[in-house]
Amino acid sequence: MKPIACDVLVIGAGAAGLMCALTAGQRGRMVQVIDHANKVGKKILMSGGGRCNFTNTGTTPANFLSANPHFCKSALARYTPWHFIEMVERHGIAYHEKELGQLFCDISSKQIVRMLMDECQAAGVQVRTDCGVTKVERGSDGFHVTTAQGQFHAASLVVATGGLSIPSLGASGFGYELARQFGHEVLPTRAGLVPLTLSGKHQERFNDRSGVALPITARCNDVAFSNSMLITHRGISGPAILQISSFWQPGDDLRLDLLPGQDAEGWLRAMKRDRGAAELRTVLSEVLPRRLALRLCEHWLPDRPVKQIDEPQLREAAALLQGFPLVASGTEGYRTAEVTLGGVDTRKVSSSTFESQLVPGLHFVGEVLDVTGWLGGYNFQWAWASGHAAGQVV
Repeated sequence: MKPIACDVLVIGAGAAGLMCALTAGQRGRMVQVIDHANKVGKKILMSGGGRCNFTNTGTTPANFLSANPHFCKSALARYTPWHFIEMVERHGIAYHEKELGQLFCDISSKQIVRMLMDECQAAGVQVRTDCGVTKVERGSDGFHVTTAQGQFHAASLVVATGGLSIPSLGASGFGYELARQFGHEVLPTRAGLVPLTLSGKHQERFNDRSGVALPITARCNDVAFSNSMLITHRGISGPAILQISSFWQPGDDLRLDLLPGQDAEGWLRAMKRDRGAAELRTVLSEVLPRRLALRLCEHWLPDRPVKQIDEPQLREAAALLQGFPLVASGTEGYRTAEVTLGGVDTRKVSSSTFESQLVPGLHFVGEVLDVTGWLGGYNFQWAWASGHAAGQVV
């Protein structure tokens, strides 16, 4: 059977792959997109509770983790959230800001996938699903790719295969294997934006408090995030915890401010002065979820009337409330992680074209690279920006 010839072959029909394909197609390039999954954009579809947090209006390079922090600057500057918003509005997709610059579809994430597919179709891009890759070779005339649907021959090859997060959606390490095949280094990977697990005493003491949620500030390794936390059967989750998980590793000191924005010491003094006869658990239940306040007073704080708490104990209680030392044992892993930290080392990839510096015509975009965004639409913006940058040159 004769190989399918094209100018550009994109492996991966996710956010970065589709953006790259439609951008290249709009330049008149013949583009084929292949994906081993049975449908396109699976991660887009499930994101944001099915409403897709498609970008963040406050995106800056500071919102990304990478061993090479300057790498993301060029692409992010050239394709901003406003460029993507313009396309969303052109397709008549209603959206809203939830918090902190996070934009979501009003109706469904299916609209974002439909928009990308409509743009691909208008640009003459062909997209094939159920098309797993078995072999990739490079000859003098370009790339020869063997798949479940026959052979492809392309001048340019774009690897947009994502990371290891959520294997149930088809995530695999294929992109990393391909990078290594062509001489690229892959930096160690781990789960990011992921719930943390507890064990031992912390797990015993919090296990029956699952479902309790509260605003906190989580601190680890000189980084802090303020948002909500949710206690689960296995540990802790919620936006503040998912954010800090990307900066935490086993053994690291993790502190939770349970009264963010308040002066715990000043508050305790006021309680001692004005409501001395009240039990600490009673006044604490007015500023924290009651079930949590009771548990704290059972194990960590003085369980007595506030007037009986002496000065050293008061300072100690305040320090605990504003820097609760939570000993996490690990994470829930790739199964529930929203992103993969680490990936293809960017030092051998052009920050303007996303082309390999080792293999002409080979490009890497999106999550397969060692660039990981915070929670809140940043990773989608990276997918759009990196895909667009590569799509302009392939």
